[in-house]
Amino acid sequence: MKKVVYGLLILLAVIHQDVWWWDNGELVFGFMPLGLFYHSLYSCMAAGVWAMAVKWAWPSDIEQWAESGDEAGGEQ
Repeated sequence: MKKVVYGLLILLAVIHQDVWWWDNGELVFGFMPLGLFYHSLYSCMAAGVWAMAVKWAWPSDIEQWAESGDEAGGEQ
């Protein structure tokens, strides 16, 4: 599942460059520019991918180390 999360992170980095709607003056819902609407959806997608990263790609060994209270590896 880590590879899926990493792939989605790369995809988000690529689609963040939304050059295709820079000159579009269309309004969504009658008040929101299309580019702003796109970035609103993009932000929701980024939050979802971050939640997936925390659930499936977070390094569990760091959590175990932090909870154990072991001082090895830190500043001495």
